[in-house]
Amino acid sequence: MRHNLPHATQGQTIGLLGGSFDPPHAGHMHISRQALRRFGLDRVWWLVSPGNPLKVDGPADFARRMAACRAIVDHPRIAATDIEARFGTRYTAQTLARLLPLYPGVRFVWLMGADNLAEFHRWEDWRGILASVPVGVLARPGQVVRAGLSPAARSYAPYRLPAGQSAALVHHKAPCWAMVTGPTVDISSTQIRGRGEWVR
Repeated sequence: MRHNLPHATQGQTIGLLGGSFDPPHAGHMHISRQALRRFGLDRVWWLVSPGNPLKVDGPADFARRMAACRAIVDHPRIAATDIEARFGTRYTAQTLARLLPLYPGVRFVWLMGADNLAEFHRWEDWRGILASVPVGVLARPGQVVRAGLSPAARSYAPYRLPAGQSAALVHHKAPCWAMVTGPTVDISSTQIRGRGEWVR
């Protein structure tokens, strides 16, 4: 199975950004670049999900979304992957359980926007995710306060790194998380679909 997956070498630090990417947009690239810089990562892998268990309506065709992701990625250290489709996993916790043993010596960080942290307590086995890998949270327009007050943020407040130590996140043992603020790109997949620019 490993030969079909992205290459990583022992000692590398890799951020995992999961999502439907329905469609991918400049905001995804922005937070990926921010993650590389703020969390001191070597790479960011997009985990394009075959579907989102929290959404009633299914996303656009997987192959179409993968092609759109690969077309928009314009950074040598960011890659769109079909890891979840290859694994056949439905939930992030399942994906991590399959992925981590395949990359001994590689340090992974789960990445999410602040809007996802606000809903993180609804994810399947979200506590298991926090126990598996450090989590890096990036600012999204109008979501930082809500994220900071979320059930997950309150429950794991003792494990939160100060923003000034975010670059050390990947070297901390889980559970550990950090949320960084800074410039944001005010765009979302929902807005793009609402304007009719991406029809499922």
